[in-house]
Amino acid sequence: MPSEQQQQEQTLPAQHQSQQPGHESQMTPEPVYLKPDYRAAGKLIGKVAVVTGGDSGIGRAVAVHFAHEGAKVAIVYLNETEDARKTAQLVEQAGGQALLIAGDVGDPAFCREAVAQTVKKFGQLDVLVNNAAEQHPQEDLRDITPDQLLATFRTNIFGYFYMAQAALDHLKAGAAIINTASVTHYKGSGGLVDYASTKGAIVAFTRSLSEQLIEQGIRVNGVAPGPIWTPLIPSTFPADKVATFGAEVPMKRPGQPAEVATCYVFLASDDASYISGQMLHPNGGSVVNG
Repeated sequence: MPSEQQQQEQTLPAQHQSQQPGHESQMTPEPVYLKPDYRAAGKLIGKVAVVTGGDSGIGRAVAVHFAHEGAKVAIVYLNETEDARKTAQLVEQAGGQALLIAGDVGDPAFCREAVAQTVKKFGQLDVLVNNAAEQHPQEDLRDITPDQLLATFRTNIFGYFYMAQAALDHLKAGAAIINTASVTHYKGSGGLVDYASTKGAIVAFTRSLSEQLIEQGIRVNGVAPGPIWTPLIPSTFPADKVATFGAEVPMKRPGQPAEVATCYVFLASDDASYISGQMLHPNGGSVVNG
């Protein structure tokens, strides 16, 4: 039986899924990808975006919000075909157009092909959202194998480089690159040392690439979410940890993907025309000063 403290800290029903990245349909409650009262304002009309890791979680919410704002969206995913099709359906229900592209962002040839398919389909590319990620908890540094270390860096940071390299031939003045980092870069995470390290690299990548591209009129920013309720959570952590997910932040709860996606809308739009090299922090009130 859970202790009184555990009961007070509980934010979600205890649950676990045995395979990453997990399935939304098995989550209780299911994540919120668009608030019922969201009011679109046409902020991305005429824009074409690529969203990696767009099949579920934060990526799905970004794709759906972009579609509501008028963008056409290429959804890049690894092999989660059912989830990706659902995201495409949500994009189309919002009045948008979707292109599904399956493959591994850790492969530079695939990244070039994903961008080429997007440009062939939609004629241009205006926004790149680097969001694909993986994480594998290990409480002891010595348990992080070379294979795990390489896989985490290959997806989480190499893929960001490869996608940006492929996109640059098509991005013009006014374009935006948005990278997904994490609060773990700022606060650390003893159980996710390799993952948090990649997120630190993403922050440095964002700031450095911003300096390189700013004279071309291309803005580069990032979003560093805190604990967000996505399929990756029950498929990563044991049930008892899922039950208190998000309890440690000042708001005492996990965030929903819809509460993060609006940051990407802002950074992709002309509303953020004077912002580059920065991070937004939808993290439930944690002050990280970064």
